[in-house]
Amino acid sequence: MSDTEQRYPLTVFMLVKTQPEWLGFDIDTRFRLLAEHVEPILKQHRDQVRLRFYDIEFYNARVTDLWQWNARSHHAYELVVEALRETPFWDRYFAIVEILPGVENAYASNYGRPPLAA
Repeated sequence: MSDTEQRYPLTVFMLVKTQPEWLGFDIDTRFRLLAEHVEPILKQHRDQVRLRFYDIEFYNARVTDLWQWNARSHHAYELVVEALRETPFWDRYFAIVEILPGVENAYASNYGRPPLAA
């Protein structure tokens, strides 16, 4: 089991789609809104939850971004989601299309086997 798997056993892939209101903002406004609404949540939960952003609008029409959350526990992830739901980023600036939780390499660790790697 990797260090990340041990420290952050829950991974959640949140598939989101930008909304017209978000796209209507200029770049400076977008970054200001991120700093105002999202950054404080990330700072508050930084010991329990990590976030990585992926832009996928180049290759997909249904969703524009993938937010990958790594959490130390389900509860830690739930607290972040509750906080995000109180911001305009949840279903106003971004539509939450799908949420896919997973555990990295569970297929192998459940059977005491090393995971496949490339």
